[in-house]
Amino acid sequence: MTAPVEAHTLPNGMLVLTREVHSAPVATSWVWYRVGSRNEPAGQTGISHWVEHMLFKGTPSVPKGEIDRLIARNGGTFNGFTWVDYTAYYETLPADRIELGLRLESDRMVNALFDPAETESERTVIISELEGYANYPETWLDEAVKAMAFTAHPYHHPVIGYKSDLLAMSRDELFGHYQTFYMPNNAVLVLVGDFDTDAIMGKVEGYFGDLPRGPALPTVRAVEPEPQGERRVVIRRPGPAEYVQIAYLAPDCRSADFAPMAVLDAVLSGAKSPHFMGGGTQTNRSARIYKALVETELAAAAWSSYIPSRDPYLFELSATVREDRSAAQVEAALVGELARVQQDGIDEAELARILKQVRAQIAYSLEGVTNQAMQIGMWEVLDSYRRADTLLESLASVSAEDVRRVAQTYLTERRRVVGHFMPTEEQGEAL
Repeated sequence: MTAPVEAHTLPNGMLVLTREVHSAPVATSWVWYRVGSRNEPAGQTGISHWVEHMLFKGTPSVPKGEIDRLIARNGGTFNGFTWVDYTAYYETLPADRIELGLRLESDRMVNALFDPAETESERTVIISELEGYANYPETWLDEAVKAMAFTAHPYHHPVIGYKSDLLAMSRDELFGHYQTFYMPNNAVLVLVGDFDTDAIMGKVEGYFGDLPRGPALPTVRAVEPEPQGERRVVIRRPGPAEYVQIAYLAPDCRSADFAPMAVLDAVLSGAKSPHFMGGGTQTNRSARIYKALVETELAAAAWSSYIPSRDPYLFELSATVREDRSAAQVEAALVGELARVQQDGIDEAELARILKQVRAQIAYSLEGVTNQAMQIGMWEVLDSYRRADTLLESLASVSAEDVRRVAQTYLTERRRVVGHFMPTEEQGEAL
């Protein structure tokens, strides 16, 4: 029996979520900030990702590089990431060393240096990262499709930002973003592992309780309007193959239709773990898209994606076109698979098989304290930490008719963006 999550709120507004897991002498500490590219105004795209990098660059008491040495010396792992809706950092350590994670995170929550020389050095690193992504045709296509899909909402922008903004951004802008969003009242601390809750909460209060509350947080007011017709984009650049990407504006994770949409995604390309960025397994060989596109040799690979998000995001279909086939053929096949679900639905045997896959993926995703904390934190910053424990129940309650209904409601031509990547050379090399 999994222990319940206990919620605690510090006087400065920081939410602390704890779960005791005594199966191994390990514990993990995650700090989630409710800030991502969703919170970035025009002209400051990529600022959240850049700030995430800067929090690894040292404080007065923990110089640059010292986090790496401390975590390694104590037998742990650590990392951080930024996404459209959130930024997170974690340390997983032997249970008797977890206080180190608390010390490091409380320190950089308020004491990150943002040294001007380090800021300039990181500008070069991030622009190099951006230019590295630009070597992939899939990146060009994905950014073009999302830019076409969102006309009002900041989901329009890539998480890494635009090069022009990265070149122009100042150290003071970065530091101001940090002092606004990376504060206790915008943070969620998640602790999972082999500890006593009362004892660890005493340490939490010691490290975080006296940190100052941050300023009032800017509100994201943008709402993406209902699409009024299909939009299309073609990217022509050197590349190894043609690619197709189709995106539909889809419900956010708080919608009652989130669970049926997630099951529809599993019907099309197989069950996936509820990863922070929608990850999971490759397209299942028994799934509809694999059979319709890969087995028929239309596509070298094909998949679908539907990730939990705070605001309406995208239900996506993607494929790599085989050399002897065309993007138009692959697009028709992808849309045809959706039409099959819309017209004929799915039968109870297929639904039962999909839900069995979903249960297996969720069980796998909750192995280990690090993954459990990731799920708890992700759901809290998107909606509520309770979703981590109720997700399977909500998915299991989805009916075959629910799947057909959401396919008919959301995956329509007027809500669709279609993107094709067309290589400018017949047999371009991968860049």
